[in-house]
Amino acid sequence: MRFYDEMTPAEGGVRPHYAPYAHWLAQQPPDTMRAKREEAELIFRRVGITFAVYGDEAGTERLIPFDLIPRIIPAAEWKQLEAGLKQRVTALNRFLHDVYHDQEILKAGIVPAEQVIGNAQFRPEMMGIDLPHQVYAQIAGIDIVRAENAAGEGEYYVLEDNLRVPSGVSYMLENRRMMMRLFPELFSRYGVAPVAHYPDMLLEKLRAVAPPGVSDPTVVVLTPGMYNSAYFEHAFLAQQMGVELVEGQDLFVRDDFVYMRTTQGPQRVDVIYRRIDDDFLDPKVFRADSAIGCAGLMRAYRAGNVNLANAIGTGVADDKSIYPYVPRMIAFYLGEKPLLNNVPTRMCREPESLAYVLEHLPDLVVKEVHGAGGYGMLVGPASTQAEIAAFAEKIKAHPDHYIAQPTLALSTCPTYVESGIAPRHLDLRPFVLSGKTVSIVPGGLTRVALAEGSLVVNSSQGGGTKDTWVLEK
Repeated sequence: MRFYDEMTPAEGGVRPHYAPYAHWLAQQPPDTMRAKREEAELIFRRVGITFAVYGDEAGTERLIPFDLIPRIIPAAEWKQLEAGLKQRVTALNRFLHDVYHDQEILKAGIVPAEQVIGNAQFRPEMMGIDLPHQVYAQIAGIDIVRAENAAGEGEYYVLEDNLRVPSGVSYMLENRRMMMRLFPELFSRYGVAPVAHYPDMLLEKLRAVAPPGVSDPTVVVLTPGMYNSAYFEHAFLAQQMGVELVEGQDLFVRDDFVYMRTTQGPQRVDVIYRRIDDDFLDPKVFRADSAIGCAGLMRAYRAGNVNLANAIGTGVADDKSIYPYVPRMIAFYLGEKPLLNNVPTRMCREPESLAYVLEHLPDLVVKEVHGAGGYGMLVGPASTQAEIAAFAEKIKAHPDHYIAQPTLALSTCPTYVESGIAPRHLDLRPFVLSGKTVSIVPGGLTRVALAEGSLVVNSSQGGGTKDTWVLEK
């Protein structure tokens, strides 16, 4: 299988936008780069940039490995990506407003009604609630991959939409800080677009979706607490935005308004950037055993006295069973062709697709529609016959729980590994922010599969990260 390499074409040489960097890299002594790697790890550990691994007996906190070689994207390429991302997130927000209001797309038969109404992420409690600017997903993390097409060129595809509580942006920001600290000379030589203003842009979008009539909104970040896998990010973003980091016990509802307990007394809260799943937000409406939510929050939300980012019920739009319909949403709501294509996807709920998938399991990637983090999936080419046979039984038992995609030849990028510099597969998660307008910082979180031949980039399964450079010219 041929792989598109971000830096080095198959015929040799270096791609033009990587040329100055490749020249610089070739002049670096191995000992110097090794020392820089050790310095980065020491700083990340000191700052506490870790993530929790649930069920890991060796310890709950791990560093996400950081790679020193950046992923570089030329300006013209980013411009196309940005346009496609804005188009996609706009359509997804339109879809969410529609399914919780008139359901025109369901009536038109564009998306099967049972796929939405029967979806575990659909929240009937959201029906008829009007949100500022009709924005449901203020923060979207769209996973992008690149594979070589028939013409031998790299083509971008959307692999997945993350609209519930997308994470990873803190690593994007810290990776950039680290690269600027380790290699300041590169940033004076290269015109790399900045990403440091992301927290300011995020705060602006959150303030823009405050309840009507609130001129100076109070924004908070709601975290499940320090034992959550992304707690570092919650604390980091609250600190960077200059807002309070709160837990459910810090909030209470009175007269359909949400208040935060402070040393000066109760303070009204207008916008909650919540990093808690729907089920745990309000024990009076969802899970009664939740100890991390705020009782009465849904009542205040329905009354329009507080806004949540992202909205309750956004998960119905990023479920893998809905993903195949996003190109149709773009056509239905915007009257446009998708600027970014989906990965070709077969839904096992359809008898014809089910038969095809079962016959071609060794060649496919099969995913649970509610799965995340690289779990609950089968990578056919990397699986044993026994694993494939066992997975086939799971699919037969619940075909509607699975989708299947071809095993994409994910693009590679030179990466520092124990043996030296070698190609490793990667993806990209840009962060799309919606308020009165849709905005994106130029870049995103590049995740890299550090194991040779692996296509799984998730940090929970041994993946690492790289800095993402979008060139200004």
